[in-house]
Amino acid sequence: MMDLNQYLRDTAYPGRGIVLGRTADNKKAAIAYFIMGRSENSRNRVFEATEDGIRTRAFDGSKMVDPSLIIYHPVRIVGGDTIVTNGDQTDTIRDYLQKGQTFAAALRTRAFEPDGPNWTPRISGMVKPNGGYKLSILKSADGDPSCCCRYFFECDKPVAGTGHFISTYEGDGNPLPSFRGEPKRVAVTAPDAKTWAEELWESLNEDNKVSLFVQYIDLESGERETVILNKHQ
Repeated sequence: MMDLNQYLRDTAYPGRGIVLGRTADNKKAAIAYFIMGRSENSRNRVFEATEDGIRTRAFDGSKMVDPSLIIYHPVRIVGGDTIVTNGDQTDTIRDYLQKGQTFAAALRTRAFEPDGPNWTPRISGMVKPNGGYKLSILKSADGDPSCCCRYFFECDKPVAGTGHFISTYEGDGNPLPSFRGEPKRVAVTAPDAKTWAEELWESLNEDNKVSLFVQYIDLESGERETVILNKHQ
């Protein structure tokens, strides 16, 4: 099991990351999503709450250059399902679920981001009302944009105190190296969302971190404990 906090301290630029899991008391689903940025445009963002989740918003609208890949809804709740992604595929998944179709079917219509030479992967997750979850990454074939490889991972009965982590990148570079392998198994030990958020925020690179969303969902009552942290508070 990987120590996620140590991994984030050692990795200056994992880009955007998703963690889905189960709390140590086995009573709550756990979700974390963070964004980082190297450019002024990417860093000029905050998370803000919406009726069905969160959205990204420009902190200073006068400095926004190209919103196409950085302004979106990272989290949307559809029925009892919670969708979390690093782009506008959140809306694709929502639309498919509302038509009675599946998480995977929605993502088969999408590909990695059109931002060569990085070809940033699209990472997505979904938590079911019973706490089971799915993760996906859509990425180029080792940097070849003519081929999209779509990977899907499902955990139908999470183990208490554990989760899985995926990110867009393995670290910094030019071009940026895409995440490799299966989702990394990590510990989820914080007793509440606030504590976990503080741990993750402290572990993220100070220069590159932008925003963090953490949510604990009570599996019996459906009650949600949510924490949002923004570098531009």
